[in-house]
Amino acid sequence: MIQLTQEQIDYTALTESVRSNQVGAVALFLGTVREVTHGRQTDSLDYQAYPEMAQKQLEKVEAETREQWPVEKMGIVHRLGHLDLGEISVAVAVSCPHRHQAFEAARYAIDRLKEVVPIWKKENWSDGTTEWVHPGSAESSSAVPPG
Repeated sequence: MIQLTQEQIDYTALTESVRSNQVGAVALFLGTVREVTHGRQTDSLDYQAYPEMAQKQLEKVEAETREQWPVEKMGIVHRLGHLDLGEISVAVAVSCPHRHQAFEAARYAIDRLKEVVPIWKKENWSDGTTEWVHPGSAESSSAVPPG
């Protein structure tokens, strides 16, 4: 399951969708809205994307992950829209024969997603200022999303 959604991510359903009697490990990664980023108080986040491009890149990330690890099942869900503190912005679930494979595959998938998927994040700070973070960049960018 590869999905972009405006709705809350049901990580239990995602986890269940990748479970299998054929493998012995399921790894789940959840990205959440944290309260402090680089010493600044976060109020909320907003995510925007080019859905068609983002979907294609997510599918590419899945294919790359499957090429490198013996993935039985995999799911990636990224939320778009406004998210408050503590909400889940992204979930990656992977099932593999062994735990080290599942952990490595899940880590690769989330790291690669951050590098190549065109999803923009706007940091809404508690002081009322905002800042866009460009895909593939750990630092803020002056680039703004589509729209």
